[in-house]
Amino acid sequence: MDKKIKTMTDTKKVVKKSTMPPQADYHNNLIVFLKDINNATAYLNAALVESLKGDEESKKLFLMALRHVAQAQGSMSALAKRAHLRRENLYKILSASGNPEFLSLTALLYAMGFGLSVTRQ
Repeated sequence: MDKKIKTMTDTKKVVKKSTMPPQADYHNNLIVFLKDINNATAYLNAALVESLKGDEESKKLFLMALRHVAQAQGSMSALAKRAHLRRENLYKILSASGNPEFLSLTALLYAMGFGLSVTRQ
């Protein structure tokens, strides 16, 4: 039996690997998704509901979602101007350790085209 056995080196194909890590792909896709105001609204509302659960990790979700929506809207300088905030303050508010004051939060939401309301549970 003269069977030829193909080895891995015989069948290697050159596959172009993406230089972009998978999480960067996810982030870019998310930002594109959030450019639609309806998607952004649903995303912020879901993050807000989740953030009210009380544990430390959940509390950070709304600010992270807010950061993503702000990135989707483009220029942070333009957003800061619309919100009447200094650009440095905007970056601080949207940072992982951000803890915005209520007035800054509402100014930012309104500058991004959103409102704030309270509903019964």
